[in-house]
Amino acid sequence: MAALLVQTGRTLRSVAVTLLMLLTACCALAGVMTREDLAKRFPAPYSIGEKDAVMPIWPIFEPNFQQKDSARQLIGYVFESIDLAPVPGFSGVPVNLLIAMDQQGNFLDVSVLSQHEPVFVAGLGEGPMHAFVSQYKGLSLKQNIKILVGPHGAKNLSPQAAELDGVTRATASLRIINQSILSSALKVARKKLGFAEGRDPELIARVKPDVAESHSIKELIASGLIGRLTLSNADVEQKFSATGAAGLDAEAAAHPQDPFIDLYVTLVSVPGIGRNLLSQASWDKLQSRIDPEDHAVLVMSKGRYTVTGENFLRGSTPDRIVLKQDLLPIEMRDLNLDITLRDDPGLGLDRETLSIFRIIGRSGLDPSRPLDFVLPVTRLKGMIFPEKIVQDFSLSLELPQRFYTVPEGDNKSWSGSWRDRRFELAILLLGLAVLTVALILQKNLVAQQRRFTLFRNLYLLYTLSFIGWYAQGQLSIVNLTSVWQAVIAGRSLSFYLYDPMTVTLTLFTFVSLVFWGRGTFCGWLCPFGALQELAAKLGQALKIRQIRLRPATDRRLKWLKYLMLAVILASASFSSNVTDLAVEVEPFKTAITLNFVRSWPFVVYALGLLLANLFVYKFFCRYLCPLGAGLALLGRVRRLDWIPRRAECGSPCQACRHQCEYQAITPSGQIQYDECFQCMECVVIYASDERCAPLMLEKKRARVVPIQAVNVK
Repeated sequence: MAALLVQTGRTLRSVAVTLLMLLTACCALAGVMTREDLAKRFPAPYSIGEKDAVMPIWPIFEPNFQQKDSARQLIGYVFESIDLAPVPGFSGVPVNLLIAMDQQGNFLDVSVLSQHEPVFVAGLGEGPMHAFVSQYKGLSLKQNIKILVGPHGAKNLSPQAAELDGVTRATASLRIINQSILSSALKVARKKLGFAEGRDPELIARVKPDVAESHSIKELIASGLIGRLTLSNADVEQKFSATGAAGLDAEAAAHPQDPFIDLYVTLVSVPGIGRNLLSQASWDKLQSRIDPEDHAVLVMSKGRYTVTGENFLRGSTPDRIVLKQDLLPIEMRDLNLDITLRDDPGLGLDRETLSIFRIIGRSGLDPSRPLDFVLPVTRLKGMIFPEKIVQDFSLSLELPQRFYTVPEGDNKSWSGSWRDRRFELAILLLGLAVLTVALILQKNLVAQQRRFTLFRNLYLLYTLSFIGWYAQGQLSIVNLTSVWQAVIAGRSLSFYLYDPMTVTLTLFTFVSLVFWGRGTFCGWLCPFGALQELAAKLGQALKIRQIRLRPATDRRLKWLKYLMLAVILASASFSSNVTDLAVEVEPFKTAITLNFVRSWPFVVYALGLLLANLFVYKFFCRYLCPLGAGLALLGRVRRLDWIPRRAECGSPCQACRHQCEYQAITPSGQIQYDECFQCMECVVIYASDERCAPLMLEKKRARVVPIQAVNVK
């Protein structure tokens, strides 16, 4: 046995050295498609241009039949998600998708190039994943995309919203795929299609088209729906006083109190504002010139300074007024539109001082956020090569909440997963709270054998049925390999947040390792472990004879799970394909995730382990489970020896050792917490004066002593 331990130690050290070498040699994943590969996927009349010099994307062209020289016209771009948004999946490796998008942000096609998602690898198969991503064709990046659970009939509801049919038991993986598609597409849209940098079109508010209010222009100004900035010559001169341009404006010096500009700005495309501000004919004309997602800003001014200036060209962008939101500039382009106001409350404005500027929908302007208008005033110092000195004056406009709606969900981030599963999380947290209280008050829990047995059986049923089959909360060795692969590739671990059940159980398990060791998860919270224990109880009820292995054989077999762990972690360092096969040593996906609905070799393997469990108690958990091996190693941080012991335990009493189905108690009475599954059977024995030999002896002495005293008298 000593030689075996030495040899095993050498093997593990060798594996560790190999992992370190692979870690230093590991490089980031990159796209695999070439221009020739893409040409096969997009045959004539389409053609693929040269790869972009800045981004890893290819332009897609088609012939322009309206031109005689058969010139090509750009219709969109094609790219791989792994180059732009390598979001790790639950294997720790990103799903790689090929995405084609037109110049309006509409998806031309989405397909899967490679994936290692555990639920789709030899589980459900790749068919459901391909069917899911095919639903993106025809959808827009501007839409709020919602993933439904199961088949409901995908709907393209409106220009603002769409629904996709999900895949049962794979919702978290689909959210990661959705994140990969939309995040990578957004990067292209922001660089190539004019989407505002840093803004997500799905998350911006939408103007309500049906808010009907009646206001005069005076009331619009008084309520702040029309923003106003009034500057005198003295105000402007004061701003330039600390610069080299002070005193250069002769008119300002001569008439300091005269108005420099009286500026009015509003979001006139909002029906509750525009219908009150413009005449009906002007409102109808404006609606015919902008798209439903666009916005329009009305700028009115009077005074010696105007926002257009003498050299302004109609239809261009102004340089005397700039719109910013969240410090990012947003382009405004003049509509060259003649409009009239509904009434004029003595503002003294004529047609030349009224302008309407269009803001395209894909600019990312959010009507729920403040609109910051900047008025840059320029003075020239010098004659031949004059120096330009600019001072900014600002006006902020904020739309009241009654005029817009905010999207309910964020399907591009993990927060939607937590929001959708809040009911399941509440039940899980309640169950974890019950278990925590029970373990803290274990003396009360084990005081009565029947009460403890009832509680444990009910909790195992809860773990199997709710945590496992319903909520899909089975922790797995994949949770360790995914972290390992993400770490060695330098990727974020944020993919974990897409599965709130896994996050919650993982956090609780790590906390429990500190107090009680690996047994809390393995003995109470592992759905497959619960299935094995309940199956073993059924076997005992059917009088199936249990086989108790010799201690030496049991010790040797327990090393197998550590070998499994080392092999899987090693494979995760250099080959995701090998890891996909190696993790199948776990039957969790077959028995819990897929409810045995899988190809027959996997079902036979899982059923074979359950059959072995009828004869050798918890066979898989004790000897083969790589996750259990990992938790046993992590469980070395345990701070409590929570199983009570008496001086007689092990010498001479061996009752607990013989009753321990996990063979986790040594002949000396010492508890091997690395192999303890917290079934608490020994704790029940310890508290029972009918099963614990030392207590039975004390009870017997308590009955005998008074009788002897009577005889003496």
